[in-house]
Amino acid sequence: MAVIIDGTKVSQDVRDEIRKEALRLKADAGVVPGLAVILVGDDPASHIYVARKEKACTEVGFLSREYKFPGDTREAQLLDIIAELNVDTAIHGILVQLPLPQHINPDSVINAIDPKKDVDGFHPLNVGRLLTGNPFHTSCTPSGILELLDRYEIDIRGREAVIVGRSNIVGKPLALLLLARHATVTVCHTRTRNLPEVTRRAEILVAAAGSPEMITGDMVRGGAVVIDVGINRLPGGKLVGDVAFDQVGEKASHITPVPGGVGPMTIAMLLKNTLHAANDLT
Repeated sequence: MAVIIDGTKVSQDVRDEIRKEALRLKADAGVVPGLAVILVGDDPASHIYVARKEKACTEVGFLSREYKFPGDTREAQLLDIIAELNVDTAIHGILVQLPLPQHINPDSVINAIDPKKDVDGFHPLNVGRLLTGNPFHTSCTPSGILELLDRYEIDIRGREAVIVGRSNIVGKPLALLLLARHATVTVCHTRTRNLPEVTRRAEILVAAAGSPEMITGDMVRGGAVVIDVGINRLPGGKLVGDVAFDQVGEKASHITPVPGGVGPMTIAMLLKNTLHAANDLT
């Protein structure tokens, strides 16, 4: 059976390190890292995520501000709030919880955030810096995946990595981060032919397609490191990833569980980006 990569433990280790660094920053420079989270509408999952982020900020000693707006809030009003936060010296990170209501253009909102305060790493300038090998803030989930690989001393250099999923949030930025660490990277998607043949090549396999248990044991080479980004709720209520855990765990050398794998790392890396911004803006 594969070694289970414990994202809950690693994320707590990262948070403990961030808390110590935040205390040092406060003692040395009188600066408390500040994160502003903007939530528009009543999406239940978004409310849960925002509550977790607020709790995490409190745990590491950050200033946390929430801005909650009804679903019919005008885009112009949202942009005004972002403009105010861009010049607020107590706020070092700005996060707009997605998805937004349909009448609000997410690109317009993301583009309005000061790139130095874009702790989600979604602003085109931050994406461009990642592409050119000079990253500032990188997307939290891909950064969390690399953190897990590093903490478990899994070598990336020269290895063949396959990513199933090409989203702007996970697949594409992760491909760039792995390339920067000298992996050979293949990105798969819905039009990839003979997907099992491609995934069986992977020494590091990342499943981020949003399809319950689509990666089965026959799609994985023996000894592969398998990272499951998916979070899917089955009709009976069970939470599963994009990987058939029991099957794949028999073949892989390392595997992340769902829940408790990649998920906890996303908030941990959000805190790390906020700390980075506070140091940069001080």
